[in-house]
Amino acid sequence: MKRAQIIGISVAAIAGLAAVVLVQRMVNKPVQTKIVETTINSTEVLIARVDIGLGQVATDNLFRWQSWPADSAVGPGFVTKKSNPNAMSQFSGSIARAPIMAGEPVTTGKLIKAGQGGILAAILPAGMRAISTKIKEETAVGRLIMPNDRVDVILIRRMRSRSGTEEYVSDMLFSNVRVLAIGQQIETKEGKKSAESNAATATVELTAKQAEMLALANSMGEISLSLRSIADLQADMTPSADLDFNKTKSSNAVRVMRYGVKSRAYGVN
Repeated sequence: MKRAQIIGISVAAIAGLAAVVLVQRMVNKPVQTKIVETTINSTEVLIARVDIGLGQVATDNLFRWQSWPADSAVGPGFVTKKSNPNAMSQFSGSIARAPIMAGEPVTTGKLIKAGQGGILAAILPAGMRAISTKIKEETAVGRLIMPNDRVDVILIRRMRSRSGTEEYVSDMLFSNVRVLAIGQQIETKEGKKSAESNAATATVELTAKQAEMLALANSMGEISLSLRSIADLQADMTPSADLDFNKTKSSNAVRVMRYGVKSRAYGVN
């Protein structure tokens, strides 16, 4: 092989190697990330540092300030550092009238200052009343009813019919009523499958007229609570306003015949 050919082959090999190296460098070249900083209009709002339960007494270490879009912090009750820099100390000792999750903005409507009413009064909606009724295992679904469940309220009473015999009748007093508390338990605790096992009362949420009717019904007979499905939460809550406690509902009664003689009637409920 001639010297000139050898030199040409060497030059071509070197050029090819250089091309391969150049291509590899171009392929493996790190991608440059361009960071663009954009300033948005934000403000600092008061949020919950940890979960705050219903009825819990708040302390200032349960809150913190968090940067928040200013346009989203204009809702009712939002607490901003600009408008109230001492909000943490001011809300210390307040009672949570609704559960507040960690990271959720704290609004004035979710807290009530001590001395402005008890816990139960704090969680009652405007215009509603809390009233209690006696319960036992067989009249409260085996004590499996929990706070915030929905129930139907049924009255079982004994009355004398026109024929002079006594019979038991049932009346549906109210439908889809919210249970506020079982005993003194006002909130369902995590992992707990039933309410207080020894609770003797259930406190329900009613209107003023409904509360009056329940107070009367408690003196007339036995109250039973029928648990509703969670799928029925949007059902009608209208009370039985036309209920006549003096009217015998014979269709709900069962007569027992003994040796051809009518005995007392026992209601089916």
